[in-house]
Amino acid sequence: MSDYTELIDQCKFDDKGLLTAVAQDAETGEVLMLAFMNREALRMTLERRVACYWSRSRSELWVKGETSGHMQEVQQITVDCDMDALVLKVKQKGGACHVGYRSCFYRTIERDGTLTVTGEKVFDEDDVYGKK
Repeated sequence: MSDYTELIDQCKFDDKGLLTAVAQDAETGEVLMLAFMNREALRMTLERRVACYWSRSRSELWVKGETSGHMQEVQQITVDCDMDALVLKVKQKGGACHVGYRSCFYRTIERDGTLTVTGEKVFDEDDVYGKK
């Protein structure tokens, strides 16, 4: 099994040591979320085939679904031409969004600037994460 070091060394991490990562439903193509990966998150994702990200707000590794159970099983990873952004094609269990929607992109900006909820709410975030 590869340790992926050579591949990870080719990636161009930003000045904070991060790559942009977009999670996309492997079947439908729906964009589920955007997050960031550091070297260790990318290595864990490649090894486990479960999405792992770097939480900028908590400054720690974050295995998607570790708390909620809404894991992302990675089917394919593609990298852009600059080697600084990834697309993860995933099988999403439950919702990707921490506020209960299937996708974090659940609102549409209308021409007049108003927001319309167009996404599907698939779980109650208070039930999953507890009331704040």
